[in-house]
Amino acid sequence: MSETVQVHKPNPKKAETVDHVSELAKKYPVLAVTSLSKVRATQLMAVRKALRGHAEVFVVKNKLATLGLQKAGIKNSEQLLSHLTGQNALIFSTYDPFKLFLTLDKNKVFLPARAGDTAPEDIVVPAGNTGLPAGPVLSEFREAGIPTKIESGSIWVNKDSVAAKKGATISPKLASLFSKLNIKPIRAGLTIALAYESGLIYAGDVVAIDLEKYRQSLLDAYYSSRGLAVVIGYVTKETAPELIGKAYREAIALAIEAGFITPESAPRILALAEAEAAALEAKAREKGLQ
Repeated sequence: MSETVQVHKPNPKKAETVDHVSELAKKYPVLAVTSLSKVRATQLMAVRKALRGHAEVFVVKNKLATLGLQKAGIKNSEQLLSHLTGQNALIFSTYDPFKLFLTLDKNKVFLPARAGDTAPEDIVVPAGNTGLPAGPVLSEFREAGIPTKIESGSIWVNKDSVAAKKGATISPKLASLFSKLNIKPIRAGLTIALAYESGLIYAGDVVAIDLEKYRQSLLDAYYSSRGLAVVIGYVTKETAPELIGKAYREAIALAIEAGFITPESAPRILALAEAEAAALEAKAREKGLQ
């Protein structure tokens, strides 16, 4: 009795995908794993356009991505591969991880909230005319704790009101109210979960730099160092004008105190002498002297 042996032929399309991932990993110095959670096709297209010429975005199943990256033989691949969970897009780029983060962050958009979404920040309903006619929707405002009034047939919000605290789950009714008010509180787009460059692994929160915060830190450091340089008399291109001005003011003050007449100190010295003479005259008159 003969046995039938089944031979599983490799899927050409899958093999091609694995090879493509491997080629991209070898071609580009930086690889980022990004989650596709709540990312829409239009956003993915916008990211591809923004990165054109500097990166390739490849949406691929995790198993095939794992095989492709292993085939490429990249260093520390185990740690990188451990983050391939859920639906992901791989970004292969010439940008360093930090510049890649800034580019992705710049291309994020605000979307309407859906039931079950988590408020990323306090969601505020601004004061003013909502443009909504009075009716059943008033109950939605009341349930959200938003004070309102009716004026000229429209619903007005009395004051800026927090409808959802940061971290709160947005209910179906609240999502509906935000939609009516055209409030889009959910900032969405590709977010780096992990980045790889030359064998180094960067966690997503490491590459997520706050550019404005860093700019302010640099300005604070500049003004602090400049202030210190002025105090210790350290001359640079930036401190020279202030140091010269300070030296001038101190020299004038010393000349006035010493009574040393110069074109600059004379007006102050004469004014001071006149004031002292007037004070002396007043004292003399108090004592009956003429």
